[in-house]
Amino acid sequence: MLKLKLTLLLGLLTGLSAYAQYPLIETRAYICKQPIDPLMIDGKADEQSWKNAQWTDDFVDIEGHKKPKPHLRTRVKMLWDENYFYFYAELEEPHIWAKLKQRDTVIFYDNDFEIFIDPDGDTHHYYEYEVNAFNTIWDLMLTRAYRDNGQAIDHWNINGIRSAVHIEGSLNNPSDTDKYWSVEVAMPWNALEEAAFKGKKPKARDVWRVNFSRVQWDTKIVNGGYEKMVDPKAKRPVEHNWVWSPQRIIAMHEPEYWGQVVFSAKTVDQPDQYVSDFGSEEVRQLLAHIHRNQQQSKKKTGSYTAAKDQLLEAKTFHVGKPIVWQLQADKYRYHAIMPHPFNAGIVWHIDETGRLWKEFK
Repeated sequence: MLKLKLTLLLGLLTGLSAYAQYPLIETRAYICKQPIDPLMIDGKADEQSWKNAQWTDDFVDIEGHKKPKPHLRTRVKMLWDENYFYFYAELEEPHIWAKLKQRDTVIFYDNDFEIFIDPDGDTHHYYEYEVNAFNTIWDLMLTRAYRDNGQAIDHWNINGIRSAVHIEGSLNNPSDTDKYWSVEVAMPWNALEEAAFKGKKPKARDVWRVNFSRVQWDTKIVNGGYEKMVDPKAKRPVEHNWVWSPQRIIAMHEPEYWGQVVFSAKTVDQPDQYVSDFGSEEVRQLLAHIHRNQQQSKKKTGSYTAAKDQLLEAKTFHVGKPIVWQLQADKYRYHAIMPHPFNAGIVWHIDETGRLWKEFK
């Protein structure tokens, strides 16, 4: 039912996009249900809970439809209970390799799988987790997006995390052909509550912003090992970035485009449904567009601009309703306010820090 409703919604947006002035980016959604049996974190999905859980859509290129469909399949399942946020990812791979073994090194120098979590959806204080086929992890907190002078706190750890990797094939053995590697992760809520709404774990029907990334390097076999292939024009290794929810550009740190995970009170053997608030999705993206233009104004002129036409050319939402918004700006700061196109009781805000937040009237 979730997939049907989302398909109808995305069909509506696609049909309207030809008449709109602003390219709305499709974001994904997922209903995260509760397990029906204990989960052994071993990198496998043998439990009935995982068998019943729905897969996400297959990963796409980070730039969306601008680039070809990934040539290797990647998909994820999610579950939650009172103690943990669970993830199971499966990455199709004919040659599984890894080199990095020290925690908190830059794991995406290897082929890796990554999880990004922004609990309250304001684009500030969010988490990043990376893992390679050795189950070497890099976990960190971002104070805000790098574009907004965010700082990465490398020494922050997801205390109590449980993770495991399973390899269907062999690791670092170029002489055979592998099938896939899988990652199973249990993140404790008490490590994730720091950036959550009111510092609490989610309750049923809460929505967190989440995205997943897979960094994949083209390699060749040299002297019995794997060597990254270099693009002769760019003069750098050939890197692919595949994600669950497309990001518009090659940048994971644009949290306004991350997918929506709704936490369900139902177990995986029960049906549930969720329809995305696509009005809020569009407002969030419009405000983020305004923010990027304000950053350019500040860089060029030394001041934020109060000229609304310079910040947003679009005059109507995708559904045809006029965009009415407010702006206060001076040399040092700005504040933009945009009401929901359908629900007069919801108003969205953004300021010079890039923080997005919702107000209920």
